[in-house]
Amino acid sequence: MILKQYINSYRYNSDTIFLYNFISKYSLKGEILDVGSGCGVLGLLLKRDFHDIELSQIEIQDKYAKLSQKNANINNLKSNIIKDDFLLHSFDKKFDFIVSNPPFYHSGSLKSEDNSLYLSRHSNALKFDKFAKKAYSILKPKGSFLFCYDAKQVDLLLQALLASKFKVNEIQFIHVDTKKPASLVMIWAKRESKSLCKILPPLILYENHKYKKDILDIFKKADTNSEDI
Repeated sequence: MILKQYINSYRYNSDTIFLYNFISKYSLKGEILDVGSGCGVLGLLLKRDFHDIELSQIEIQDKYAKLSQKNANINNLKSNIIKDDFLLHSFDKKFDFIVSNPPFYHSGSLKSEDNSLYLSRHSNALKFDKFAKKAYSILKPKGSFLFCYDAKQVDLLLQALLASKFKVNEIQFIHVDTKKPASLVMIWAKRESKSLCKILPPLILYENHKYKKDILDIFKKADTNSEDI
């Protein structure tokens, strides 16, 4: 997949690729909403792999909404691009899946002077408790919410999800190596689920200072090629 990206602005990273892999193991069908699409990478990868899904992508920044559309066109993929604030937008339908790699730098971290980077990276730009409540309200019964976030904030995530009436079905942590704490967490939450929460084996990125084979396999599966503009 060819993905155009701005040279001096926010660029997707491996977090999104790992999230794509986490989501794509499920059988996706129906209406899917990608929140904070950026260059479009997450939603477009899912649309490429699951041709029959109806993909919508919402992005608050005009330049990234246009970039998502450009990348959809380049890869001959159909996506309904919405340029708006997710929390304020009035959706005319409900979704089977909501997916997102939202901004999650916490309030104590250094804020970028670039407003575009701030909106893309910092949790204050999209408070998770409000995000979860809005996601719940626009999901169909038994709809799923799949996302990644800073692992250090997992207590706040679980609190917000439970307060929004979500049931957490699966959690997977990502570690740089076996000696370091988790850096990222990926969560599948669902409406009206009775399943017990499953903690999946952790995803370990490096062994002997090199990407492990299963990590290389994830990058190969995604098969993305970035081009600067």
